[in-house]
Amino acid sequence: MSQVVMVPTGTANVASVAAAFARLGAGLATAAGPDDVLGAAGVVLPGVGAFGAAMGQVEALGLRQALCDRIEQGKPTLAVCVGMQLLCHDSEESLGAKGLAVLDETVTRFGGDTRVPQLGWNRVEPAPGSRLLEPGWAYFANSYHINRAPQGWRGATTEYGGTFVSALERGDILACQFHPELSGSWGSSLLGRWLETTREAA
Repeated sequence: MSQVVMVPTGTANVASVAAAFARLGAGLATAAGPDDVLGAAGVVLPGVGAFGAAMGQVEALGLRQALCDRIEQGKPTLAVCVGMQLLCHDSEESLGAKGLAVLDETVTRFGGDTRVPQLGWNRVEPAPGSRLLEPGWAYFANSYHINRAPQGWRGATTEYGGTFVSALERGDILACQFHPELSGSWGSSLLGRWLETTREAA
């Protein structure tokens, strides 16, 4: 069976994501190049910190096109926190840095008097008909977000300074603004459901 691989974005949650999958009995290999991304049963795109720095690592590894092709083909892919933001066109956090543009969205900072970063537990409410996402409480650490679910994607929403999109799913692709690896049994169950898609696809 093909492996599940993780893109080494050089960000702080790489180890915690790997540990979460290890608890589910799934080891993660490290993607070293485009062939690893295109041929894997599943790909995990993690991220904590700055949009530009994480995207720079993706570019340095030559993985931009492979990630775009994989998502376009609907192959199982999981994007976490800044990893979800990298799917967008760009971000207010890193002006001039271009994301993967899988989602035609700009990542924006929480506005007004909203305290940033949002740090802690908050409620996730999926849209009706979601396959992977279920209602529950997740752990967040974010100052930036997107405001709407693009056409063709099912979104989940969370309230913080207004309503924002806390997750997206389309087929076997799952993007989470929150950290499922830090979200207790609810997050572990979500990772398990996504991991099952990689076994079906293998």
